[in-house]
Amino acid sequence: MSLRLAIPDDAPSLAVVSCEVWVGTYLKDGVSPFFAKYVLETFRAEAFAAPLQDPNEHFIVSQNTVGIDGFIRLTKGKTDPVSAKSNLEITTLYVQPRHHGKGIGLALLNAGLDWARGAGASSVWLTTNSENTPAIAFYKRQGFEVIGQTHFTIDDQAYLNDVFLKTI
Repeated sequence: MSLRLAIPDDAPSLAVVSCEVWVGTYLKDGVSPFFAKYVLETFRAEAFAAPLQDPNEHFIVSQNTVGIDGFIRLTKGKTDPVSAKSNLEITTLYVQPRHHGKGIGLALLNAGLDWARGAGASSVWLTTNSENTPAIAFYKRQGFEVIGQTHFTIDDQAYLNDVFLKTI
């Protein structure tokens, strides 16, 4: 595993990793047309093109000998929805499921936290689905604290998410 900054040519790989992780995490009982539409519209390579060039976005990828197996995305200027104590969000931390347990997620998180410190942030925040117990346990082990809840919405559907904060 090696970590590096993402480049525009990584957009298709980031899209595929996102599809794989999101579908594998949240669609346990099959893929309905509602969720298929969401995934195919949200996780397109084109959807990563602008963020990869936005100075308020920061992407670090984990690359193995074949390709990208995970990434972290941090976004400056997004205030946490509960306490308004942090304006730096860990927007995404995805690792392909077959690579879980290899330290990739932790390495990406630490690289992201190092970047955040260097960017002058004193804390970071993130959300995760309130039923995503593996992610919740991971973030708690890394010193993140639940500070409240919010909802992730897709069209008219709302899904409870925990909001985490970590002082760095």
